Amino acid sequence: MTIRVLLADDQAMVRTGFSLILGAEDDIEVVGEADDGVRALEMSRALAPDVVLMDIRMPRMDGLQALRELNRPGSTTSPKVVVVTTFDDDEYVYEALNSGACGFLLKDSGPALLTEAVRAAYSGEALVSPAITIRLLKGLRPPRTLVPSGAGLSARETEVVRLVAEGLTNAEIGAALFVSLGTVKTHLGNVQNKLSARNRVEIALWAWRSGLVER
Repeated sequence: MTIRVLLADDQAMVRTGFSLILGAEDDIEVVGEADDGVRALEMSRALAPDVVLMDIRMPRMDGLQALRELNRPGSTTSPKVVVVTTFDDDEYVYEALNSGACGFLLKDSGPALLTEAVRAAYSGEALVSPAITIRLLKGLRPPRTLVPSGAGLSARETEVVRLVAEGLTNAEIGAALFVSLGTVKTHLGNVQNKLSARNRVEIALWAWRSGLVER
């Protein structure tokens, strides 16, 4: 199945770069480009993309307002949104994730993380750039109910959780542990069930707050 992506960024060079990166993937198709927030909303409603890569600072309407509009109750178009920006300001991260973003990346995160964020969003998961440090995770609103430290994780699941908290992508985790990408995803699924976590952001938050990763 092809993941249909809309790019929303006021810089043509950024859109072109992202389009080239994503267009090289067999399972991803860039279906449109918007250069401001208003246009992003219009194109989201017209094209119904699966995922929107949304910049924050754009003319007419910024990306955070566009994100809120896409996710407001009663909206007929609710694509998964990954915020991609040059700014790692704490408030931007908090507002984006609390407004329903399925990821927050810095523009210099690299091609591998960009494509993984698109796939993660499409699958209903969330991915935050490794450059977004522990200060941001510590400041996020506590998840619904995180299981106390231990949680019955196996040794390998604990390794996977630690690497997630350190900001590694699934592909990087697989390489570090010498296992396949499918195996990493299976471990993450088991971890989510054991921790009652909705996504990898909550897994990372649990790891930091439980002391599994040194501060």
